[in-house]
Amino acid sequence: MIAIDGGLRRLQGRGACLKGKIVVAGPCSVESEAQMMEIALRLGKLGISALRGGIWKPRTRPGSFQGVGELGLPWLKAAGKAAKVPVACEVAQPSHVDACLENGIDVLWLGARTTVNPFSVQALADRLRGVDVTVMVKNPINPDIELWIGAIERLRRAGVTRIVGIHRGFSTARQTVYRNEPIWRIPMELRRRMPEIPLLCDPSHMAGSIELIRPLAQEAMDHLYDGLMIEVHPHPAKALSDCDQQVTPARLRSLLASLKPKKEITNEPEYVSRVFGLRKEIDGLDRQLVDCLARRMEIVREISHYKRKHGVSTFQPRRWRAILKDRVRHGVTHELDPYFVHHLFEYIHEEAIRWQEQETGTAASKSARRKSGSRVR
Repeated sequence: MIAIDGGLRRLQGRGACLKGKIVVAGPCSVESEAQMMEIALRLGKLGISALRGGIWKPRTRPGSFQGVGELGLPWLKAAGKAAKVPVACEVAQPSHVDACLENGIDVLWLGARTTVNPFSVQALADRLRGVDVTVMVKNPINPDIELWIGAIERLRRAGVTRIVGIHRGFSTARQTVYRNEPIWRIPMELRRRMPEIPLLCDPSHMAGSIELIRPLAQEAMDHLYDGLMIEVHPHPAKALSDCDQQVTPARLRSLLASLKPKKEITNEPEYVSRVFGLRKEIDGLDRQLVDCLARRMEIVREISHYKRKHGVSTFQPRRWRAILKDRVRHGVTHELDPYFVHHLFEYIHEEAIRWQEQETGTAASKSARRKSGSRVR
């Protein structure tokens, strides 16, 4: 696990309910003083790292519960003191930051609807300039790694030093069992490009239902995440927002107890000897894959020559449909996931089109230069 700086180390050290991990838990929305005190005392006994609560709720449509607003900040802070844990709250505009700082909120987070908008992120970053506070940044709603990294960079340039990433899933056009599709490759890319940023998983927003929270949380552990953010309500059925994805404290206890955090490496002889040999085999196969792709693109370049010569379109819809159908069917015979094969060949096809258009552009450019040269002569 990556090293965690000062403010976050305090959170990590409090994660008694999931050893060595940060656990931020609490209701989707702060609804009343009594609700917050009840949930805080019950979660405090579990040894969570921090208590979360939504004060301002940017709902998708008007008319639904929008949060109690600034009125709830003292309730959140008092609940944290009673449970002896830091408290965390979402902010979406500079006035939210002002109110949180005035009430001593320990951790702020930027939601997915905020991260997606560089104007909003910059306004918050400007307000946080010079402020010593931990800021967590959820991924943007749409699957765009650059927006996520850009939000983190804006905060860094404003002088915020304690930053955490939160993976809460993405809105896509695909129909899946999830409320927000995980698309694990995007947080993995964040990890590759910003390995120093601690990463939490929010399985509540990914799942949208309590049955899917546990497997998503375990997958996060398998991917070596630094912790979890989970929505917990004393009485989920009565929650004023997102009732279907909130668990009870008792269910959170059993969920966390069932998780099996993974380690990155081990020196056990059997593992070292077998995995080293298998990885060498993978390295060789990967080189063969690259060689095959390079040869495929050479053939594509040759095809583009004949297409150009005979005035044929670069994109061939019928041929493309036939390729997808055949490759997916062939992949299934080798127990490969159809979506994986489909997605893989979409990338390959996109690159093939780019090669053909590049080749056409190069030929056109050469022709233009020749014509220009003949006129000069």
